[in-house]
Formats: sequence, structure tokens, C-alpha cells
Amino acid sequence: MSYVLRKTVDRPVEGFVRTVDKSKIPTCNILGVNIAAINMEWLIGYLKKHIKDLTGDYICVSNVHTTVTSYEEPDYGAIQNGGIMAIPDGGPLSTIGRKRGHINMARTTGPSLMGEIFKVSAEKGYRHYFCGSTEETLEKLFQKLKENYPGLEIAGMYSPPFRPMTDVEDEVIVKVINDTKPDFVWVGLGAPKQERWMAAHQGRVSGLMIGIGAGFDYYAENISRAPEWMQKSNLEWFYRLMQDPKRLFKRYFYTNTKFIWLVLRGK
Repeated sequence: MSYVLRKTVDRPVEGFVRTVDKSKIPTCNILGVNIAAINMEWLIGYLKKHIKDLTGDYICVSNVHTTVTSYEEPDYGAIQNGGIMAIPDGGPLSTIGRKRGHINMARTTGPSLMGEIFKVSAEKGYRHYFCGSTEETLEKLFQKLKENYPGLEIAGMYSPPFRPMTDVEDEVIVKVINDTKPDFVWVGLGAPKQERWMAAHQGRVSGLMIGIGAGFDYYAENISRAPEWMQKSNLEWFYRLMQDPKRLFKRYFYTNTKFIWLVLRGK
């Protein structure tokens, strides 16, 4: 399969080129990451309008953990800033943005974004590829999506090995994804692995890549989302912590504490 290079208004990427003007997306710089100063309504409208032009690019779903990691690791920060946008999944990010004058900025979580896109997919004819998680979770995800979103076109699913893939294996999966001609490629490898994967495949993968962390588990119904009142109160992280304390306690304790400290110091 070959792809025609088109004139770009932004930096080119391998295979595909960016054809939308990234500078028109409002941003708020938080610890060096240009977080999109948007809300869900704006984001859905933007994706509906530009989805075909975003193929080969990626969106980071950013929170306190990824923002602090970006501050500590400049190469990861460059990845956060290197896609089409980094959306404010974490409530504290949108809160800071509003305090800095972006009055319409609101939390746009990865799972909520998935749901909003799934709702309009049958009407729009969007095709979806899912890359990440385990085969068991992907099987459950397939069944639940078919039950809950009639007409949703699932182009394909792939559970990558936990070891690093060889170059040959990587080329094979890229071809498999591209042959299915997806509009959205949902990447559920967990941060920071999923962002590094998307950046490494920028310009090579057909479709818009979006790193959604635990999104596969939510829609496979392996885990439940926090009640809406907790989401609106920026407490979803606490709900997740209660579900998986062994894995998340150290991360949340360290990154949340450091984030507060850095913000109070004016960083």
C-alpha cells in the first residue's frame, strides 16, 4: 500500500504529513507540556471535521502522572508535545488552565472520549482498531462493544507481546493495521509506553492514534469508572487507587505530591 504525500502546514512525518494547522489548537503550558485548552464538545467537533487529515498522527491523553514524567524526562515531554495535541485527562490540568484564563477548558478523559466517538461511529462510518492489553480483554471488549454500540465497525484488534518486538514483527503489525484502513487506532499500552509507541509510529500508521490507558478495561467491563460526582470533583484517581492500590499507590503518591510542589513553586 502506498500513500501520497500532501503539502503540510506543520512539520512532516514519515509516510504521512500533517495537513492541519496545530497552532490553531489553544494550549496551556503546564510543566512544559502544551495541554490543549479545550473541552469535550470542542474536541468531538474538531475530530469530526479533521479525522481524515489526522491519519498518521497521535493524541496524548495527559494527566498529572504523564505531566510530571514529562517534566522529569525531556524526551518524553517532547513526545507529549509532538503529536497533534495533549488533552487534559487529569482534572488538575483543566483546573489550572481555567485559573490561567482558559475559562472553557474542561477535563476530557480518554474513556469519555472513546464513548463519545463510539456513539457517532455508525452514523459517520468510522472504523476502529484496538492495539494493546491481553487477548482475553480484547475478546471481552469486542463482545461488549458489539452489544453496547450496534453498528460499530471494529477493523481489528491486536495484543502485542510484553517483550520488545523485532523490526520485522513491527513492520508486520503496521501493515496489518494499515490494511484494515481504520479511522481511529486506540492504543492501550499504559503510560509512558503507549505514547512512546505512538511517537515511534507517527507517520507510519494509518488512522489517528489515541493512547487511552485503562480505556480497554473500562469498556471490557474489567473495571468500573468512578461515580460521576467523583469524576466532577477530580477524585477519579482515588477511585482507581482503591481498585488497584498495589500498582497505583506509589505512582499517585509520588507524582501527585511532586505536581503540587512544582505548581506551588510556580513551575
